[in-house]
Amino acid sequence: MYRTHNCGDLSLDQLNQNVTLCGWVQKNRNKGFIIWIDLRDRYGITQLVFDEERTPKAIFENAQSLAREFVIQVQGTVIERESKNPNMTTGAIEVLVHDLKILNPSKTPPFTIENDTDGGEELRMQYRYLDIRRNPVKAKLLFRHRVSMAVRNYLSKAGFIDVETPYLIKSTPEGARDFVVPSRMNEGQFYALPQSPQTFKQLLMVGGMDRYFQIVKCFRDEDLRADRQPEFTQIDCEMAFVEQEDILNQFEGLTRHLLKEIKGIEVDTFPRISFDEAMKTYGNDKPDIRFGMTFCELNELAQGKGFSVFDSQELVVGITVPEAAEMSRKEIDALIEWVKRPQIGAKGLVYVKCLSDGSFKSSVEKFFSPEDLAAWAGHCKAHAGDLILVLSGDTKTTRTQLSALRMEMAERLGLRNPEVFAPLWVTDFPLLEWDDESKRYHAMHHPFTAPKPEHLNLLKSDPASVKANAYDLVLNGNEIGGGSIRIHNQELQSQMFDLLGFSKKEAQAQFGFLMDAFQYGAPPHGGIAFGLDRLVAILGGEETIRDFIAFPKNNSGRDVMIDAPAPIDDAQLAELSLKITAAKKE
Repeated sequence: MYRTHNCGDLSLDQLNQNVTLCGWVQKNRNKGFIIWIDLRDRYGITQLVFDEERTPKAIFENAQSLAREFVIQVQGTVIERESKNPNMTTGAIEVLVHDLKILNPSKTPPFTIENDTDGGEELRMQYRYLDIRRNPVKAKLLFRHRVSMAVRNYLSKAGFIDVETPYLIKSTPEGARDFVVPSRMNEGQFYALPQSPQTFKQLLMVGGMDRYFQIVKCFRDEDLRADRQPEFTQIDCEMAFVEQEDILNQFEGLTRHLLKEIKGIEVDTFPRISFDEAMKTYGNDKPDIRFGMTFCELNELAQGKGFSVFDSQELVVGITVPEAAEMSRKEIDALIEWVKRPQIGAKGLVYVKCLSDGSFKSSVEKFFSPEDLAAWAGHCKAHAGDLILVLSGDTKTTRTQLSALRMEMAERLGLRNPEVFAPLWVTDFPLLEWDDESKRYHAMHHPFTAPKPEHLNLLKSDPASVKANAYDLVLNGNEIGGGSIRIHNQELQSQMFDLLGFSKKEAQAQFGFLMDAFQYGAPPHGGIAFGLDRLVAILGGEETIRDFIAFPKNNSGRDVMIDAPAPIDDAQLAELSLKITAAKKE
């Protein structure tokens, strides 16, 4: 062994002991006659001291050559520090060095390996192996490990077994573009990387593995955002002989366990709302319920008063912003410009200030009497000091716009405390979505989601009204998990493919293996998948996932550290029977 202790181990309990440490040079403070080195490893920092009187001369001279990030091994004696540092776990001691080995020198790193670094994000991504040495990144990776192990232990104790499923599969339509892999041995044919292990976990249920889980990589070739990666990790789970309620209870238990185990927070039973209720009340299907500002529809109160902006629209809807009536006209004008941005797309914004004296100040007060505005305030549960913000337009778009405004106001008012956790279930999603462009239905979740049993009779007569036996788990305005009861009947699955516009031939080609399996005694089953990256980020108090991934891609899906994706040479292309038609970039 290169070391007897880690750099975070030592205290006065080891006083006068001889120890061997290894690590990286964090700091070097040379006073001429004495040298202090901060030695860092994964576990902490220990101060080393080289003393002209007490350290062998050759060792003292060698120490003068040490620079940041040199990898060294030292042997020495633990002594008490004269000037203790209460902010360090090892702040009561230092190691008087009597032997030093330089295991590897280091170039000067391109940014400082400190909590607050001078490196920009792109530079740190290029040298990610250096960035990982920094405490904030290291802590996030250790935090991810804690969450992963807590998940594994919980599910194992609950009777789930960890089963690996293949990465080289066939391309199937699951909502996003596949990453494809050419097969050398099967010329002109391709594997696809899995967007999820969906069909395989269903086949495991057919195989009798009635409680399965897997912490598994998934791949989707889609446009990226800060919270998206082309490869991501799921906690993938499936259960047989269960109904929706069984799954909700099981994984509510897992989430409650994680909040208790990781954050020390007790959470009561999770609220449940339907998809329709979520859209009507919050404007989206993953609402943040840490704060109020629920939607209040004003059609009956605001239309028919001669204000054409409202009278001509499908929906007039507002939110009450608590204690915001003091916003200046300049601030409100800036807010109006904010909702007009292309990302939001609203044409304008109406406001009503509920003043402390019981009167109202509004941008539309020439069209609406004080009694009208008082009725708005009563309907929207606004009190003196509150601000009502109102949008109008077609129902779907306006709800989306107001939802964005609601989140923006919560952010400005500091209502999205990352240390407060408010989970809920959203249920009763539509089974199908109509696409005007392709003139066909698409599965809102995936083609294997079962309709609610009471809606089976609507599949032929009114498919748009059919609700799915599907559910999402939402935490602090983010979907952290989603799943459904699956179709386990060949006839119903075939009917679903028909609704989605698959021909018999296409359905057989894509999913014949699953349809065949359903003929051999498929049990009722359902499951859920958590996005591990996002779950870990939210538990860690953030909403972007990148720093919780050891080697993430940038917003263009590139790994700037290894420079991937990259061209392959002509010999490889020939071996794979591939030809590049795109013009080569210089």
